Amino acid sequence: MSYDKNASLYYSRLEHSTSHHNRVNSSFISKILYYKLVTSTYFVVQVGGEATMTIFSATILSPSAILGTGRECFYQRSKVINNFNGLNLFGVQKTNNHVASLSLITTMCSLKTPSQAKGEKRLLQPKDKKHFVLLHTGCHGSWCWYKIVELMKSSGHNVTALDLGGSGSNEKQAIEITSFSDYLSPLMKFMASLPADEKIVLVGHSFAGLGISKAMENFPEKISVAVFIAALMPGPSFSATAVYTKTCDVVIPELDNRVIYDNGPANPPTSLILGPKFMETNLYQLSPITDLKLATELVRPIYLYPVEEIYEEIVLSTKRYGSVKRVFIIAAESKALNKEFQYWMIENNPPDDVEEISGSDHMVMMSKPQQLFTTLLHIANSHA
Repeated sequence: MSYDKNASLYYSRLEHSTSHHNRVNSSFISKILYYKLVTSTYFVVQVGGEATMTIFSATILSPSAILGTGRECFYQRSKVINNFNGLNLFGVQKTNNHVASLSLITTMCSLKTPSQAKGEKRLLQPKDKKHFVLLHTGCHGSWCWYKIVELMKSSGHNVTALDLGGSGSNEKQAIEITSFSDYLSPLMKFMASLPADEKIVLVGHSFAGLGISKAMENFPEKISVAVFIAALMPGPSFSATAVYTKTCDVVIPELDNRVIYDNGPANPPTSLILGPKFMETNLYQLSPITDLKLATELVRPIYLYPVEEIYEEIVLSTKRYGSVKRVFIIAAESKALNKEFQYWMIENNPPDDVEEISGSDHMVMMSKPQQLFTTLLHIANSHA
């Protein structure tokens, strides 16, 4: 491992070639290798208690166990990875039982010295400890919140980033999540499990606006404030189907987005997968390239739910949904759902407050994480 003083970057490369006869037992290995990792999957790792980013690139063929020699070097690196307890945030799928090779490459590791850490401003603290629950947009997973999760934890808050059905590390495939209620099931189960006296700050990004709206209707007593980040925001007199249909019209046909015909070309398309060009141009155009790479490897298909099902599932009342405080955060430079689209929802279903994050693309948590973090804390202080 070498240290570049000028760039404050550590670089290291670890390659591990394997045969398929000897198994190695390791808690880290079992965490990783019971999942299918695609080429160049990226992991964010916390080192030494600091909000440090280390990005690992992994190539695994038929994952199940690390085999062969070179174990000592691998174990040394795995201890660092084990320091990050959010490994399961990254959207991966279970698979079979053999490994051909593993290559781990540390591409970036920006480490802070104790003196640097002491010299930094303290993170903005809220009036009291909050519990933030974060919901991802379609095709994404809880992995997209990794920067916000780290900032929240570092400031002493509770934070939960959920994977919705067929998303992130959820085991089911899109074709198995054919009802919108199944897609939202992880959120509804989580809400039902909360103690009766606990209130959360519920945050939804983009397509997740439909999910947090349903949670507001079903569990208004458990939500202190709902935050819509460039998110679909229907209301009692603003149809969810209108918002959903308009979103599909502006997203599905764009660039290299691709619909999938799981039931054959003679039947309607069943799911959608975001294309890398669409993601680069319309979602992540102002985000770091490493985050774009992370996303292009980890996005998964999402089932295309019929409009009729959205109509039946998202039924909102003034008495329940309307009793929860709402704040909308505008992503100023979002191309996927542009400002006009966002203002259209705000005008048709006015929230209690509106915030705007300048210079943000659609993936606010990637392009402007610090600004989003402080905005969420401000909202928690003001409304929760």
